[in-house]
Amino acid sequence: MIISLVNRSASISDEDMQRVVRAINRQITEDFTPYWSFGATVRIEGAVGERINKQSLPDMRGDAVMYVLDGLNKEQAEGWHDKNFRDIPCGYVYLGMCDKMKDPWTMALSHEILELIGDPMSNLWVQGLHPTSRKKVLHMFEMCDAVQCEFYEIDGIVLSNFVLPSYFSPGTQEGRRNDFLNRAYKGKTLKSFGINPGGYLNVMHPKTGKWENPTRAADPLADARLKAKAAAQIGRGFMRRNS
Repeated sequence: MIISLVNRSASISDEDMQRVVRAINRQITEDFTPYWSFGATVRIEGAVGERINKQSLPDMRGDAVMYVLDGLNKEQAEGWHDKNFRDIPCGYVYLGMCDKMKDPWTMALSHEILELIGDPMSNLWVQGLHPTSRKKVLHMFEMCDAVQCEFYEIDGIVLSNFVLPSYFSPGTQEGRRNDFLNRAYKGKTLKSFGINPGGYLNVMHPKTGKWENPTRAADPLADARLKAKAAAQIGRGFMRRNS
């Protein structure tokens, strides 16, 4: 899979973006693919026209497109990924919203790219337990939302943590790791279909069709993120709710 990254930011040069792309490609090749056995290559491409055409995406030279833009998008979401009306996988990262949420934009970009790789067409589901009610629900196949606030560095570039395949499987077993960093909170690491501080999930109750965004109890950072996503009325969760 080739992801065309189009830098439409006036504040980040392509030279600086190349450093970030190199680190993300290392993350995909050295960290992500050894666990998931699939991956992608990100490369910078030039922009076509003055504005993004969300219906045709002429900027795509590979299999998907990722945009980096200045400012606050009107939907108030720092990053999201979905498919356009011609079924082209695409994603967007807005630098102004990253600043507002006090998140490194490189972490948001890493997050969106990994989730674009995992579910390019935004149509994959996994059946699993609800993190609090323990009822069976349908989970969106998201690589980073459950560990939204966790990051690490490659070559000095801040990148997103991500879940591992065992996260989407039921039960527990000795020595199991459910996310790349395996960070512990109060002595406990991430459990299958669970959530770490600052993270959230997108789940649907199959019998009722009701959507829910579970978070950990008393987690204001996760609540703020969800409020921004709700204001967006766009992205994977919103599109699935209204499809």
